[in-house]
Amino acid sequence: MEYKKFGGFYAVRLDKGEEILAKLKEFAVKENVVFARVSAIGAVGLFTAGVFDTAAKQYRSNEFNGNFEIVSLSGTIDRMDGNFYAHLHMSAGNERGEVFGGHLNRAVISATCEMIVSLIDGETDRQFDEEVGLNLWRF
Repeated sequence: MEYKKFGGFYAVRLDKGEEILAKLKEFAVKENVVFARVSAIGAVGLFTAGVFDTAAKQYRSNEFNGNFEIVSLSGTIDRMDGNFYAHLHMSAGNERGEVFGGHLNRAVISATCEMIVSLIDGETDRQFDEEVGLNLWRF
């Protein structure tokens, strides 16, 4: 991973074999990023994404293995109980143009990933909501 700051933005490059969420945490903790928007493109060989089952209040995850282009990766960096928290969604397409995605649990870069982290002036925290079953923003 390499990155450079440009005003209120970071350009972050992830490299082959690196896992997106682990590297995003490493970067955010090192740079003390407390609230930001994340967007990225790139290529992954293995990823796990889920869809939230609102009735069961749990994620149903699917694992994908192969050659995939990140069509869209977006989300936020913020805090929960004062610690790093990331909420990302990703869609990735295979060689036939089929796209799969959802809430990102894990993704391993197969070539590169170009990520823009846009700093937001402010701070928020998350708290588990019993009714919904998710960690929601608390202002």
